Amino acid sequence: MRTTTSTLPGLTLTDLTLDAPLDHANPDAGTIEVFARVVTGEGGAGKPYLVFLQGGPGTEAPRPTLIPANPSWLPRVLEDFQVVMLDQRGTGRSTPISSGVVTDDGGTQAQVAAPLAGRSARAQADYLTHLRADEIVNDCELVREALGVPTWTVLGQSFGGFTTLHYLSVHPESLAGALLTGGLSAVRHPIDDIYSATWQIMIDKSEGFYRRFPDDRDRVRELSALCAQGRISLPNGDLVSPDRFRTIGHRLGMQGGIEQIHYLLELDHESSAFAHDLAAALPFAGRNPIYAVLHESSYADGVATRWSADRTMPDRVREDVTLLGGEHLHRTLFAEDSELKPFAETADLLADHEWNQLYFPERLARAEVPVAAAVYHGDAYVPLEFSLETAALLPDCRTWVTSEYEHNGLRMDTAVIDHLIGLLKGRRWL
Repeated sequence: MRTTTSTLPGLTLTDLTLDAPLDHANPDAGTIEVFARVVTGEGGAGKPYLVFLQGGPGTEAPRPTLIPANPSWLPRVLEDFQVVMLDQRGTGRSTPISSGVVTDDGGTQAQVAAPLAGRSARAQADYLTHLRADEIVNDCELVREALGVPTWTVLGQSFGGFTTLHYLSVHPESLAGALLTGGLSAVRHPIDDIYSATWQIMIDKSEGFYRRFPDDRDRVRELSALCAQGRISLPNGDLVSPDRFRTIGHRLGMQGGIEQIHYLLELDHESSAFAHDLAAALPFAGRNPIYAVLHESSYADGVATRWSADRTMPDRVREDVTLLGGEHLHRTLFAEDSELKPFAETADLLADHEWNQLYFPERLARAEVPVAAAVYHGDAYVPLEFSLETAALLPDCRTWVTSEYEHNGLRMDTAVIDHLIGLLKGRRWL
């Protein structure tokens, strides 16, 4: 383990870099670097540890500051814990997966960068199968052991909550407690059930959006037609198809998203402002390619995904371009996005990959770990009914079901984390 220490106003940051097996079950498969940053507040050196597992997949941990607070929940958590910000493997400083732009004969194109550069699509796919929740948990265990602590608490946001469920399945003895925000994934449900449910949620959210802004329906219809004509493009020149444009709806699953989409739609679609704001509104892009390449695998519990979001799109949605999508990945994205094109063949291989099981109901039922979970009533990505079924599997899961927040509630209001810490400590029950 390699460590460095630095300070920011009110914070001490201890950076850890460890060598971890790419495949914890096969030491001969090579190693990767895993990076974590321990954040300690003033006078907090003796406090217990909490490891934060970020949403995604494919996004590094936040880079912490206190003035202004980033992430917003950090000051509250530092009252009780030292916080371990883990860059999940393949992100940030943990041997990141990326594409790079190269110049060839006067033109530019993207190609996969190290560590995937020079590998066949099959070899790339094999490598990427080791970047899921199971191996992230194995990395967590390495970091915990390096810190010399027998147990710690985990805070899992969205995909980080899915990863926490695997943690509870395989290493409950390492957890003093778990805090989940929008992260109680479906257990014992086929992936098609999950995407079918989220499509229905997005139909409801789309209709709610148009009740709020009735004129925007015609504007979405107009813009979708322009996409079909090849007249909507991003600042890098990529054309936007109607299916890709539909994914702006993922903003409807976030606090403030209705307003963000409305303000995007009122811009002149020929303006640079529209092009840049549209690029920012689309969920899947080249900065974090894992988010697109491995997204469906995060719902795959012992099955192949086979482009589930595409296959489960309801006929009603196919026929009505004004019904927006959420985190529904379309296979055609890998032909449209110039930075994701190098991953197209690899993504196809991964769609046919039979993923290993992540959640074990009988083990979850024996996981005697206190869990406090925020379950958002209208969650666009983690359907309420599945979350409550999963909560019922856990012997000590204290759920807070609320319609006050959307999926990003943790980032929007410190009351969310304060409430969950209270639940975990038994001070509040709802």
